[in-house]
Amino acid sequence: MRQRATQRPAAADQPTAYTPMPTTYTSPTLPGTMRVFERGWLSANNILFVDGDDTALVDSGYVTHAPQTLALVEAGLGGRALRRVVNTHLHSDHCGGNATLQSRWRPRTLIPAAQAEAVRTWDVDALSYRATGQQCDRFSFDGVVQDGDTLRLGGLDWQVVGAPGHDPHAVMLFAPQEGILISGDALWENGFGVIFPELDGESGFAEQAAVLARIATLDVRVVIPGHGRPFTNVAAALDIADGRLAYLSADAGRNATHAIKVLVKFKLLEQQRMRRDALLAWMAQAPLMQRIHARFMPAQDLSTLLDRILASLAAAGALALEGAEVYNRD
Repeated sequence: MRQRATQRPAAADQPTAYTPMPTTYTSPTLPGTMRVFERGWLSANNILFVDGDDTALVDSGYVTHAPQTLALVEAGLGGRALRRVVNTHLHSDHCGGNATLQSRWRPRTLIPAAQAEAVRTWDVDALSYRATGQQCDRFSFDGVVQDGDTLRLGGLDWQVVGAPGHDPHAVMLFAPQEGILISGDALWENGFGVIFPELDGESGFAEQAAVLARIATLDVRVVIPGHGRPFTNVAAALDIADGRLAYLSADAGRNATHAIKVLVKFKLLEQQRMRRDALLAWMAQAPLMQRIHARFMPAQDLSTLLDRILASLAAAGALALEGAEVYNRD
């Protein structure tokens, strides 16, 4: 059965207090040991496994939503302890709740192997948090996962599948006996996450194409994406993703413009409203924004670029402009 909660708008005087209510999926398409919390776009979806006292959570959302993540997990555990946390990748919206969960239960935390040293030394540059101007509370880890590993979650064996493209270190989880793919940001129902390596001139489009091709070889019945609802029309999603990738890879500037829109929207999801000058100051200070601007749009001043991005997002209904104020719209 699928239950949907109603979202409420943020109070005008509390722009950072908005935490949209999740959709909880416990359906016949998923084993009874699994529960999916579909979060808003600031936080990645969470997948909770409860098999007796063997409990685990895949991905933990953004740091400003950590209290809600904790409440969701506590309710789903029904008095049990959380034994494990697994991250598909370490972008801030997928691991921002790790520290809160570790403080509550001290779960064994597994992260992609390639980022072990960055987490051990808390290198916020290597982890992208400084570059994107995003937040993440420091957390620790107990083990790593990498392509070819197998995990036991919810009474099922899950194959760890490497998923570079959106993030070079990302992994997916695939349960072949049930045909369930936890895809992170490698595949959504209508696309995939920003191809970040290409923004710095590194290869990402080819890797994303290879990941989509690999998914096509798996016998996937249902996909639980990092964002958006679980879905079963996998072939259609792959067609959409292939078309999207072809469009972006034909002109790297398209991926760059898309990335700026995503990062601005993410900031507005976090803050709910900002003055335009504050948003411009944030863009000017975020190293990734600086690099995108210099690499792809050097002839356009940052203020003009921001106005173009805001106009595009407003036209799409993603934000509202009222004088010097910029408001998020969901």
